[in-house]
Amino acid sequence: MAPPPFPQLAGQGWSVHKKPVFSTLVASHVSGREVRDALYQNPIWEFELVFDGLDSSAAGYPGLGAYSLQSLMGLFLQCQGRLGTFLYADPTDNSVTQQRIGIGDGTTTSFTLTRTLGGFTEPLSWVTGVTPYLNGVLQTSGFQLNAPNVLTFASPPGSGADIKASCSYAFQCRFDDDAADFEQFMQNLWKVDSLKFRSVRAQ
Repeated sequence: MAPPPFPQLAGQGWSVHKKPVFSTLVASHVSGREVRDALYQNPIWEFELVFDGLDSSAAGYPGLGAYSLQSLMGLFLQCQGRLGTFLYADPTDNSVTQQRIGIGDGTTTSFTLTRTLGGFTEPLSWVTGVTPYLNGVLQTSGFQLNAPNVLTFASPPGSGADIKASCSYAFQCRFDDDAADFEQFMQNLWKVDSLKFRSVRAQ
């Protein structure tokens, strides 16, 4: 079962922070040389959003959406703060087109769906839709998507087959804190100055 989605709210403001985080052990020698060891192969993504306007009424202020406060607050309550997870579809980073995910060997049927950012490739966090291609030919059947990010073919692609996929995806995340500050500044109008959350590894 997929985690609940993070709501898309018109009252979201600027700015947005998105931070890739790695963890590296660094051992320094008296000579000035260093030995470094990467603890993360792929980053944890940290996000921070602000919401300039959230409506707590049914009638609503123009452009904010009825009960937008309840949508966001309800997700936080549903997750019980840091406990549960949700799916955040970053408006600037939520799809790839014909991303190469592997080369067939005539045996392997399952392939992890990935995306390339610059020269760095990492697994997608949670894929919400997929369209595979074999040697450039669109596949309409004979495959299934296994949560969170694995494409499985009914029959293994042939040896040397070029396997690509177009995907929509989200980041599986949890909130950074067990408390969230929702501030009412006018009748039925609320705001959130900072809401922080981060991606989590697939279980």
